[in-house]
Amino acid sequence: MIKESLIQKLRALDTPTVCNALEIVSPQRRGYGFTTEHLYCTRPDLPPIVGYACTALFRGVRPGPRPPDEQKKFEGKYFDYVSNMQGPRIAVFQDGDGKQAKSAAIFGEVMSAMHSALGCEGLITDGAVRDMEMMMDGFQCLHAAIAPSHIWFHMAEFACEVNICGMVVNSGDIIHADVHGAVIIPVDDIENIILASNEISSRENRIIDLCKSENFTVEELKKTWGGE
Repeated sequence: MIKESLIQKLRALDTPTVCNALEIVSPQRRGYGFTTEHLYCTRPDLPPIVGYACTALFRGVRPGPRPPDEQKKFEGKYFDYVSNMQGPRIAVFQDGDGKQAKSAAIFGEVMSAMHSALGCEGLITDGAVRDMEMMMDGFQCLHAAIAPSHIWFHMAEFACEVNICGMVVNSGDIIHADVHGAVIIPVDDIENIILASNEISSRENRIIDLCKSENFTVEELKKTWGGE
């Protein structure tokens, strides 16, 4: 499990900075491992969330194949799965309804309360949510749509691979997310990502300070941009 001190350092970074650092630390990650479509953020003022992915696939536009009692038992096993995950957690739900995706609201007041109690910092989904203002305090939510009804919402799979707006996530992946979107962080690269992020911020601040300075010149800009 990741040290809490590293989790706190990651929470101090925004998601674009983490993506920038990944480009340096793991150049091959430049083209994948993050959301590539817009997700709405219910609470943009909250700090970034960092946690282990608890993945699930759900459907809602038609009844599921399991009898109601069997479905409840199945979803009870999902609660065990989330509860047994170590460290901070993020629920990652893929909408499996294809062309009819985003029809059923899969998260709201009750689901946010349950997941918050199970240790989740928030939800990332390419589906729809509801009860925006009634979700648990401090619970973040990145979602693709808002819908009034959960229709025949049911969980089809969990602890499975999911694809959220181009970001392929497996159970236990470490995710960093904020108002900009989400990115998967390779465990072995965490410390280097933090170091690279600090260097990036320092360089960006030098450029911004120059641009605000009365001594700004194009020549100085070119030098600073070039790393001098």
